Amino acid sequence: MNALVALCHFCELHGPRTLFCTEALHPPSPSPSSQVGAQMPGDRDGDRDGEGLTMKANSSATQKEMCEGCRSLPASHPGFVSIDDETGIRFLSHQHPRQPQLFSVVRQACVRSLSCEVCPGREGPIFFGDEQHGFVFSHTFFIKDSLARGFQRWYSIVMVAMDRIYLINSWPFLLRHLKLTIQSLQSTALKVFDNEQGVCPQRAVRMNSAFSPAVFPHQRSGNAARSLTSLTQHPNLWASLHSSFSWLLKACGSRLTEKLLEGAPTEDTLVLIERQTEQEEEMSCWEGAEGGASKTQRHLSETELAHNFLSDDTKLDELPGPKFRSLRHLRQVLGAPDFRQLAWHVLMGNQVIWRGADPVLIQSAFTVLKSLLPVGCVRSVPYSSQYEEAYKCNFLGLCPDVPIPAHVSSSEFTVLVDVTSERSCHMPAVREDDISSLYQFTITSANTQPIDRGPALLNKLEVALCNENLSVDVVSHCLLCLKEEWMNKVKVLFKFSKVDGRGREDTQKVLALLGATGPGEEDNVRLLKYWMTGLSKTYKSHLMTAVRGGERSPSQ
Repeated sequence: MNALVALCHFCELHGPRTLFCTEALHPPSPSPSSQVGAQMPGDRDGDRDGEGLTMKANSSATQKEMCEGCRSLPASHPGFVSIDDETGIRFLSHQHPRQPQLFSVVRQACVRSLSCEVCPGREGPIFFGDEQHGFVFSHTFFIKDSLARGFQRWYSIVMVAMDRIYLINSWPFLLRHLKLTIQSLQSTALKVFDNEQGVCPQRAVRMNSAFSPAVFPHQRSGNAARSLTSLTQHPNLWASLHSSFSWLLKACGSRLTEKLLEGAPTEDTLVLIERQTEQEEEMSCWEGAEGGASKTQRHLSETELAHNFLSDDTKLDELPGPKFRSLRHLRQVLGAPDFRQLAWHVLMGNQVIWRGADPVLIQSAFTVLKSLLPVGCVRSVPYSSQYEEAYKCNFLGLCPDVPIPAHVSSSEFTVLVDVTSERSCHMPAVREDDISSLYQFTITSANTQPIDRGPALLNKLEVALCNENLSVDVVSHCLLCLKEEWMNKVKVLFKFSKVDGRGREDTQKVLALLGATGPGEEDNVRLLKYWMTGLSKTYKSHLMTAVRGGERSPSQ
């Protein structure tokens, strides 16, 4: 993350001062032009020169007017360095930034965080900044000190970055972890404060001593400015803060990533996002009812959820046994007529039932067949010991002994594929992937409608499958383009018929314009109406909102 973290202090003698600063140095670019001027020895010299420039630019403040409370590390201290082995990023910590430009930016952030940019009560987080001087997340807090005015000193931790959106999005993360660091400092200083007050209560001493404003700082034995190390009695305070700030920069930079989206998201993507959101909400409700779950469990669940949305059989390839590899492979095993019948039922939205003893084979068949439909139209039960109604699933796998209800077997909206094993002790050894030699497939359906005319999508797909010059990947991309083409037609028909509420004659004209009329018209219209059910809620709500806004505009 291109940011910088600094600990600041309001000194009673010198005003706001930067105590400790941690910045991230990214590894040099591998290009030849950048390597010429990015040598490691030069970098180290540059670090020292930059640090020297900052000291020279503010020599009167840092050398002559620096008290114990304004200093963290002595000038001779080399600072702290941590290296991230994964990325090669170096995290450097010292009292001041290594570059003069950063020195002025941090200096301004320090002054503003401890003067004008504070929240009510002077303790808590606040955000400020601009494009020129950077944006700042600041958290001010008090540290107990028995010798300070009001028995406390004022500090702040600031994070400076040029990316305003990134810093705002990181607000909850920064607030949660900076609070832990601040609470640790406050609790440690409070113990020291209580011990000092127990030995010599300062309130009584001040009440009994003569007050003189001119010599007020010196009336406390010259301890008007005490270092943070003295207030906390922490021998490794600065090393600990270096570790905390370095981790904060690394974690904050890795928790959010940018992704390049090529064009608007597809309907399948929107449906997947909606399903994942619903699952997460359901999980959060369960966690709330059960008293909460660990972060690790939640993270694993979300990861598994993302895989399950892509397919119910993410690890299908790792399972042993014969499997269907593609639509072309399925067509070769079943034969062209049976494949056509099965694909037609899938595209029409009918329930497809596979019954057999090999769940892996059935699951692989569903994986191949589901690629014919939009994600929103897929409801699958991979393998069950009882029949499930069509409204619950359009892909259903059953055990071989599960009976099919009479009303289902006699329905034209159902197709049944019975898978029986051809293996016997007298059969010669066959290859495990030779499905046609291992199993026999019987397809039955009560449908009496012709399936050889349409839909047009299936006709074009079969042409691609028959062309042996096209690889499996090319056929997959062809199917993807066909699905996108027909999904766009679905959107037009949905807008025209459902949203605008046009009549039957106008709808028929739109169908002709979309190329859904002619041979196979009935199948094309049926496909379009079925695919309407797979449209995302996001698209439907956006369309309805746009239409309502258009209706209100003329009256306004």
